Amino acid sequence: MIIFGVDFGDVRTGWAVCGESEMMASPAGVLTERRFDVCAGKTAEAAVQAGAKLIVVGHPKNMDGSRGPRAQLCEEFAERLRVLTGLPVELWDERCTTVTAHRYLNDTNTRGKKRKAVVDAVAATVILESYLDYRRNTGKTGK
Repeated sequence: MIIFGVDFGDVRTGWAVCGESEMMASPAGVLTERRFDVCAGKTAEAAVQAGAKLIVVGHPKNMDGSRGPRAQLCEEFAERLRVLTGLPVELWDERCTTVTAHRYLNDTNTRGKKRKAVVDAVAATVILESYLDYRRNTGKTGK
């Protein structure tokens, strides 16, 4: 099943997608948009255009597992995507994904403006890869 991953941010929102095989997530772009409703609309449109059957939104819980204001905003964003697309939307724990994304970019020596332009898509890819690993490990794949 095609799954669309989202790393929702205040300024930039990263997108990732996996194909029918659910083997690997790939970056699908970064949207620079501060307005919540516009960001949700464009993200929903991108997910539908990608042929997604499921959307996974990063859920930034605090390190102790509690939900802060940012996690609540991501919950609202996920609900908006659900309404706009009619697709199932799952929240996925994204603790430490930005750190992992920066580590990947360090390993590939990606710096400066190029780094800023891709870090959110890489974070979305990390979120989606983690979700895909969960599906494989629990036998919940769409195959």
